[in-house]
Amino acid sequence: MLTLFSIRYFMPRFFLYSLKTFCLLGTVVLLSSCADKAFIADYPVPANEIASPVSSISTDQELLLVEAESEQLLTEELEALRHTGAWRHEKGSTFPAQKEQTTYDFPIVINKQVKAYLDLFQNGQQKQFALWLSRSGKYIPMFRKELREAGLPEDLAYLAMIESGFSQRAFSRAKAVGLWQFIKGTGKQYNLEIDDYVDERRHAEKSTKAAIAFLSDLYADFGDWHLAVAAYNAGGGKIRRGMKRYKSNDFWSLAEHGYLQMETKRYVPKLIAAILIAKNPEEYGFTDINYESPLEYDTLRVGPGLSLEAVALLCDANDKDIKRLNQELKTGKTPLNKSYYDVQIPSGSKKLAESNLPRLHSVVSTEYKTHIIAKSDTLYNICKRYNINKTALLKINNLRSSRLIAGNHLRIPYNAIQYRLLPEGKQGSLAANNLVLHKIRPGETISKIAKKYNVPADLIVSWNGLKSLDKIKAGQQLALYIEDSDQTQHHKKKTTNSIAVSTPDPDASLLVLGEQKKFSQAQPTLTPSQISWYKVREGDSLWAIAKKFNLSPEQLRSWNNLKSNRIHPGIKLKIKNV
Repeated sequence: MLTLFSIRYFMPRFFLYSLKTFCLLGTVVLLSSCADKAFIADYPVPANEIASPVSSISTDQELLLVEAESEQLLTEELEALRHTGAWRHEKGSTFPAQKEQTTYDFPIVINKQVKAYLDLFQNGQQKQFALWLSRSGKYIPMFRKELREAGLPEDLAYLAMIESGFSQRAFSRAKAVGLWQFIKGTGKQYNLEIDDYVDERRHAEKSTKAAIAFLSDLYADFGDWHLAVAAYNAGGGKIRRGMKRYKSNDFWSLAEHGYLQMETKRYVPKLIAAILIAKNPEEYGFTDINYESPLEYDTLRVGPGLSLEAVALLCDANDKDIKRLNQELKTGKTPLNKSYYDVQIPSGSKKLAESNLPRLHSVVSTEYKTHIIAKSDTLYNICKRYNINKTALLKINNLRSSRLIAGNHLRIPYNAIQYRLLPEGKQGSLAANNLVLHKIRPGETISKIAKKYNVPADLIVSWNGLKSLDKIKAGQQLALYIEDSDQTQHHKKKTTNSIAVSTPDPDASLLVLGEQKKFSQAQPTLTPSQISWYKVREGDSLWAIAKKFNLSPEQLRSWNNLKSNRIHPGIKLKIKNV
C-alpha cells in the first residue's frame, strides 16, 4: 500500500500511470449503467483475420446501428426541464381529464416535470412521438405478454419507447444497444450473446426477457418502481449511494438534490408522460396513427455462414423483411462459430423454406464497378481502397504504366454471390460446371483457403456443410463454386476425386452433388460376377458410399436407376466388384 511519503517520492513516475488508471476507472464507471449514452457504435471492423474471421461487418442499411436519441431532441428536453423549478411530488396532483377511465399499473405522478414532457411530446416533438406510437404496434403485444407472465407492471412496456423509440438497432453514448438499451456487460450478465457475429441486444424477444429479469432484480432491491426505473438508467449503485447520502426513500426527494444528472433525472417523468399519451393517444391529439402489425415469425434451422439474402430466397420473401426479422445478425449471415442457427422467417413460410433448403446453391462470380479517377488519386490508394492487387488492376484495365489521368474510368472487380434454387434432380449437373476442389493441407485454415481463392470464408463453410469455421482437418476435400473462372477450369483439370457438398444435416438431404468429367460417359453393362450389393445404413449418403468404393455418385445412380441423389436406409445398391 502506498503511503503519502512514497507517493510523493515516486510522483514523477507515478503520475502518468495514475492518470491512465483514473481515466480507465472513469470509463468503467460510465459503462456500468445505461445512463449518459454516446452515439458511438461498438462494432469496429476486425483488424485481423485470425482474431475475427468474419468476411466483413455488414454495411447493409437494414442492419446498421442508428442513434437512440439525437442531440437536438436531447437539447430540447433539457431546456424544457430547466424551467420547471424544484423536483418534487406535488400534493393533490390529478390526472388530465379523460373521456374514458384508464387504469395504470405503473405509479403515475403529475408534476411540473411530467407536464413539461406532455407539452413537449404534443408540440415540439409531436412527429417523433407519432413515429414511436406507430412502431409500438409491433412490440407492445409481445412486451405486455412477457411482463404479465413475469408478474411485472405491463406499463413498463413503454420503457422501450423512451429508451430506443422502439428501434432494435438503436445505440447510445455509452454504447448501449437495442430496444432496451443494454450495455455489453449488463447484457452478458443477463445471458445475451454478444460476439463478432451476433448481438442479442438487438433480438426483440431475447432482449425483452433480459430487460424483464433486470427490472425484476431492481424492484426486488428497491421495492419502488420509480427508484427501480431510475436505477435501470443510472445504475443501482448510483441510486443506493444517493439515497444513503441524502437520507431519501423515494425518487422525487432524491431528484431535488444536484446528485443526479439532468439526463438521469428526466428518465422517470419522461416515462410517465409516455405512458399517459400512449394509453390515451387521441386525448392528446394523436389521431390516425398507423400502428405496425404485431411481431410474428417462424424459425428455420440452418447451417453456419448462410446469408440473409439466401434465407429470403428460401422463403420467397423480401430481403428487407428477412433482415428486419434478424437484426441481431451483425454480418448479415448466420454465425460461423455455431453448427446451426435458428433464423427468423415470415410466419407461415416454414414449410416452403424447408422444402427449398436442399435445392439452395450459391456461387461466387466476378463483377465490375466503375471508379472515376480523381486528381488526387494514385494507383496505390485505389488498390488499397478496393483491396485489389496492382498488377491485376493494370491488366484488367489494359494499362501499361501506373500513370493515371483524372476523369478516366477504371474497372474494379469484386466478388458477387449469387443464390439459386436448383431444379429437383439436377443439382449435380448444374453445380459441376462451377466446381473447384481443394484438398486441405497441414496447417491450412478456412481463412487462408478463402484468401487463396478470393471467396468469403463463410461461403466455404456453407458450401461444405461444416459445423463451424474451425471444424476441418488435413486431407479433407472442400468444394468451391466459382462461376466462369479461369481458376475453376485450372483446378478442374487436376481433379481426380468425386465431390459433394451437403447441408448441415446430411442425413436429411443433399444440397449439391457434382462429379468429375471422366465419369460422364455411359458405363458398360455389368455381369452378375461383377456385382455385389451394399445395404444403405442410417446416416449414409450417396457420395459417402461412392467414395468408400472408389466410385462416383453418377455411377451408382446409373447402376441403380436412381433419379436423384436421395437414398434411404434399408435399400440395397448395386456395387461393381473391384
